[in-house]
Amino acid sequence: MSTLAGTPVLRPPADAAALDADIVAEIAGALSGGAADVDSGTRRRAEYSSDASVYRVAPRAVVFPRTAEDIVAVMRIARSHQLPVTMRGAGTSIAGNAIGPGIVLDTSRHYNRILSLDPEARTAVVQPGVLLAAIQKAGAPHGLRFGPDPSTWTRCTIGGSIGNNACGPHALAWGRSADQVIDLDVVDGTGRRFTASTGLDEFPELRDIVHGGLATIRREFGTFGRQVSGYSLEHLLPERKENLARMLAGTEGTLCVILQATIRLVPVPTAPHLVVLGYPDMFEAADDVVNLLPLKPLAIEGMDSRLVDVVRQHKGDGAVPELPTGAGWMMVEVGGVDEADARERAHQLAEASASDEVAVFPPGPDATAMWRIRADGAGLGGRTPAGEQAWPNWEDAAVPPARLGEYLRRFDALMKEYRLDGLMYGHFGDGCTHIRIDFPLDRDPQVMRDFMERAADLVATYGGSLSGEHGDGRARSELLPRMYSADAIDLFRRVKGVFDPDSLLNPGVLVDPDPIDEHVRRPNAGPVPASGGFSFESDHGDFSKAVHRCMGVGKCRADMRAAGGFMCPSYQASKDEKDSTRARARVLEEMIRGTLVDGGWDAPEVADALDLCLSCKACSSDCPAGIDMAQYKSEVLYHKHKGRVRPISHYSLGWLPRWLRLVGIAPAAVNAIMKVPGVQQAIIRGGGMDRRRRMPGFAPQQFGRWLKRDGRRRSHDFFTDVDWVASVGGRAGAATGMLPVDAAGSDARRGAVAARRAGVRTPVVLWTDSFSNGIAPEIPRAAVAVLEDAGYEVVLPPDNACCGLTWITTGQLDGAKSRLEDLLGKLGPFAARGIPILGLEPSCTAVLRSDLLHLLPNDPRSQVVADHVFTLSELLSAPAPLGPRPDWQLPDLHGTTAVVQPHCHQYSVIGFAPDRALLKRAGVEFTELAGCCGLAGNFGMEKGHYETSVAVAENALLPALREADQSCGGDYVYLADGFSCRTQADNLAGKDGRALAQLLADGLHLRY
Repeated sequence: MSTLAGTPVLRPPADAAALDADIVAEIAGALSGGAADVDSGTRRRAEYSSDASVYRVAPRAVVFPRTAEDIVAVMRIARSHQLPVTMRGAGTSIAGNAIGPGIVLDTSRHYNRILSLDPEARTAVVQPGVLLAAIQKAGAPHGLRFGPDPSTWTRCTIGGSIGNNACGPHALAWGRSADQVIDLDVVDGTGRRFTASTGLDEFPELRDIVHGGLATIRREFGTFGRQVSGYSLEHLLPERKENLARMLAGTEGTLCVILQATIRLVPVPTAPHLVVLGYPDMFEAADDVVNLLPLKPLAIEGMDSRLVDVVRQHKGDGAVPELPTGAGWMMVEVGGVDEADARERAHQLAEASASDEVAVFPPGPDATAMWRIRADGAGLGGRTPAGEQAWPNWEDAAVPPARLGEYLRRFDALMKEYRLDGLMYGHFGDGCTHIRIDFPLDRDPQVMRDFMERAADLVATYGGSLSGEHGDGRARSELLPRMYSADAIDLFRRVKGVFDPDSLLNPGVLVDPDPIDEHVRRPNAGPVPASGGFSFESDHGDFSKAVHRCMGVGKCRADMRAAGGFMCPSYQASKDEKDSTRARARVLEEMIRGTLVDGGWDAPEVADALDLCLSCKACSSDCPAGIDMAQYKSEVLYHKHKGRVRPISHYSLGWLPRWLRLVGIAPAAVNAIMKVPGVQQAIIRGGGMDRRRRMPGFAPQQFGRWLKRDGRRRSHDFFTDVDWVASVGGRAGAATGMLPVDAAGSDARRGAVAARRAGVRTPVVLWTDSFSNGIAPEIPRAAVAVLEDAGYEVVLPPDNACCGLTWITTGQLDGAKSRLEDLLGKLGPFAARGIPILGLEPSCTAVLRSDLLHLLPNDPRSQVVADHVFTLSELLSAPAPLGPRPDWQLPDLHGTTAVVQPHCHQYSVIGFAPDRALLKRAGVEFTELAGCCGLAGNFGMEKGHYETSVAVAENALLPALREADQSCGGDYVYLADGFSCRTQADNLAGKDGRALAQLLADGLHLRY
């Protein structure tokens, strides 16, 4: 038994032991990178124990090859010790075919180059670990791309795509991955290395097998485009030129290992237009496919309206373009010789459809948004509308397109019979559907088996394929006899014998398969009820369910900066799986299971996995599954250190607001002491900080003291008297009926209406956080000036109110709750009376919009305050009456150039769109950075994090500052509301940052 938060978790059967040290040493000696490229440690094995499927198989070691010779050497050693070998690209396999019980070879880390690209021949020679995104980027200047585009194209590898015969939306136009393969350099399970192309002269035994099974192959294989299940033996037919390369595509690493591939590229379509058609339901949408196929569109995608509802719920209405009326849609992309031709084809297709509900999106943000929804389907579908976890095992079945509507109706009836739910989408033009289903794996895993057997029989009835693009893996291989005859299954076994007679390559998949309900990871992970820390109310109060949100789709490994994404800065800096959000979730899952990782909250593997998490919260926004690793890290630190002495940085940095209050007593004296040689370095070393860091200077006069000493500020402009607040609150909140403090849902706009009607300025509470008050008081002073100029009555709370941010990031959640309860007492009365609250520091503002609700969910004041907290850009952009006075104008900032660093927490929790729009309206010419600055609060200051912090800064911030220095000669503004973001730029580039309030106040020529 292991115990987490007082909840016993039963141990499942033990895993195979790590690889013996002498074998590890033998492998290390054979690798060009030596011992650094083989890892049999517990944490690493935990990270690679699962992929994007429901399965878990812990490897005995993970190897990161750098050359083809490395792979051949590992294969030789594996054969000599009878060790299984499984190839892995990005680990995004949905069927469990990228995990294995022996050695896992990860080609994505080092063996990932494009060796050549020939624009005239439209071909490329690539190593298996190269990302599809890299191939698309390399081909783009030549107007070329790799045709198939699975939803994971931003992070999946070409080796994995070929191994699974990946397709994606545009397979309708360009075919499957197998159709793009010209030849493959491979090594099989016998150690034989060869180039597979056309012809079987070198494989007489295989030719004999094919000739003996011609009738079976011609009858059962290649019957429609998305028949991906099993081995695609139709490619070996004489009439298909005995194309061994194409047959090996889709064999899921069970016959050979790819060392190099020559692939075909296709022209990028010109000005593709997206036609969105609305239908009463998904069945009628599917019925209409046959009417659209004759027009040869590039893609036909189906999407359930409930999937779109999930996007609106998590991302807001602005994330979804205005769509035609319907409960289901088809997205149909058409191309043309030019934009006019594409537009005409789009209208022709709309006319040919059976739908009267049509929208046409030309290339642009609306079309991009629709494709983003579709690409995130696997993650978004990970929860049903009721909030239940949904799983991918019956993920990508396909039937001939003409029978799709009929199949879906019967499939829907089967789902209802089992009382299961899921969000439907898919490649309707190819007859392929995707759905995640809420199998009760944590309560009754037998339901999954019963349902899948029935579903397999249903697909076979329609002449379909159990897999339409992801391969069979552990998810469906056992069910192949329900789709194929005994003769066909025997052909699979005999072909396997030619290439891998000892069954060392990806055992348990396709031939002699594991049962579909063996190695399922969820049943062996018990509940971990919320206990003292975060509430995890979105996961039924269960930390285990929260962690198991991660389905392994691997978006945290994708470089999303070009699309404005921030996740995951540590992985982008290191390119090591351990630094991805997914790997951290896997280690936490293993902690809950108590097998590989058996030390509970104290496990060193957990500490190692979470150490380089910046707590940027980007995953909470960018991960389609809704993972919040910053929250999980805080929870782990809370339980690990509760009642114990903590790391020194938890006191030095975690209690920073407390120290700032003390400094405020005599800041000049403190600053003088800090200038004494050796004092600052002694504090840095003693406080657990990196010696290469500099501490920021303390304000000679904190904001609170400035207010008291400035004679003008003692005027009626500032009221901190509770009776006056109640008076203004009475006028401002008249429309709300003077809601009591514990009432929820009061409306800041109604309060503003009442204030205007009462003949007073709209009151705004200026909430000054600890950083702004003690280190950068010029920012709240500038905010006061701008707010007053815009027609607001600036109100101050009776005393400083700390949100507990630094306590949260260091896992001191009891202390954070105490400070938040104090804050609610100070800010709650204003919010309850409809008075908006302005936050200046993005990370602190985000606490009130997010963490507050998860730490104090049962306090009704939490939601009230969260609803009334605004950023400066939100307030100044709001319509009347919440916005500024009607005649107020933004300053004219034309001619101002800026590099803008959105704070991670603002991006993730609040959103940066109001700031972006405000800067554009003001005329600022700016470069908006995507990605974390790298300091991330206490993270970058702590000893042991400096290198990662700088590497993250090199992702976006530092290159942008260098480029601006060169192009602008230093005459630009580095705009960053976040204290961390300004500190990082100052520490690493010597660049002072400005906040939005300062930029506006300066532009308005206001004194502050």
